[in-house]
Amino acid sequence: MSQAWFATLFQRRVLVALLVGWLLGVGSSQAQIVNPDGSMPSLAPLVEQVSPAVVNIATQGTVEAEANPLLNDPFFRRFFDVPEQQRQRQVQSLGSGVIVDADNGYILTNHHVIANADRIRVALNDGRELDAQIIGSDPETDIAVIQVSAEGLDALAMANSDALRVGDYTMAIGNPFGLDHTVTTGVVSGLNRTLPGNGGARLQSFIQTDASINPGNSGGALVNLKGELVGVNTAILSRSGGNIGIGFAVPINMAAQVMNQIIEYGEVRRGVLGVRVQDLSQEMAEAFEIERNDGALIAQVTPNSPAAEAGLAPGDIIIEINGKTIDDANAMANVIGLLEIGDEVRMRYVRNGQTRQTTAVVADPQTREVGADNLHPALSGARFSELDERSPLFGQVSGVLVADVAASSRAAEYLQSGDVITSVNRRNVESLESFRAQMQGAEQLLLNVRRGGRAFFVLVR
Repeated sequence: MSQAWFATLFQRRVLVALLVGWLLGVGSSQAQIVNPDGSMPSLAPLVEQVSPAVVNIATQGTVEAEANPLLNDPFFRRFFDVPEQQRQRQVQSLGSGVIVDADNGYILTNHHVIANADRIRVALNDGRELDAQIIGSDPETDIAVIQVSAEGLDALAMANSDALRVGDYTMAIGNPFGLDHTVTTGVVSGLNRTLPGNGGARLQSFIQTDASINPGNSGGALVNLKGELVGVNTAILSRSGGNIGIGFAVPINMAAQVMNQIIEYGEVRRGVLGVRVQDLSQEMAEAFEIERNDGALIAQVTPNSPAAEAGLAPGDIIIEINGKTIDDANAMANVIGLLEIGDEVRMRYVRNGQTRQTTAVVADPQTREVGADNLHPALSGARFSELDERSPLFGQVSGVLVADVAASSRAAEYLQSGDVITSVNRRNVESLESFRAQMQGAEQLLLNVRRGGRAFFVLVR
């Protein structure tokens, strides 16, 4: 441990030892930092308390193997006598998890630890190895819940991660590279951090800590000095892959909200509000003639969405949701993304310099979807909805979202879930209503489709 650690954590003991030494006529040079029983201060009791709740996770699974497009050509394979290619390959991963419910055997871990897993083995601190099943997983927060069936489990109590402060001591414990429990210590060095490219996670409000989080620590425990769980270790920031003292953990308050929905529904049932927001910069605030640069600036409102029904409009600045201050766009995304369908959203916002209030209800996107049977028989099996915050293209293009495509349906020949249709027969699609109008009476459909970073035309007859 560093000198700064001892200087801060045991400052009072040093002062007491010096005072006692002076009273006994002993020189201050003989003063030592010791416990009343003569032992040296140690975090070993805390490690012993926490370790039984931290488990090792080993997974086996299959993923689709990437292949050269030429190998998909039957003529090419026959001509060069190329054997049939394996379409899948086996993958393995190692990580960690935290038992949070001993009675039911629920374990929190990261989504990326158990993604693509066909089999999950959990190794307990007492040497037992158990098979686990996936209860549910949420890529947007990188949180997953698995379950084991066993007696005598130990669980960690959850702290209130909203009460964390920069400078609070933390301990990270996990299973790097399949080794037995490893422990690192440090402090909270930042709160509400975002980490671009973190496995696709879109809802981010990470705890940043300088307690080393190695690759195998993913899914492990970040605890305070009371042994309470404050976060789930998730990622590191590094150019080389090695630890440089910048680690990130999902706050336990966020993880618990996700876990509760997964346990109840098997998934996170996210609703939609129907707004796209951006950060309010100082320059933007000046352009809107307001004397603040905090809040989430509404850039787009989806037609017929809860936000539209609540009276919100582009240019409004959201400053508070359900009593929680909104500092920027990421803060608003985190608050809305963790609400359940049907939850009430009380918002304070600024319009033309005046603070106003409104209320909306988080909507179930499925109730606002339209089946292709009501639009055009050539797209049978697909369901469409207004383009909203479920799509990363929301706010970048106009169109309709392909909400779902039934397997082996006619629509599956052309479309995938998540596609955005931006034009029909070379006419732009502005909303679901205009999409419906352009479908009527059309014998064939020339669709302009956006899929991820690509755009292409599809002719449907």
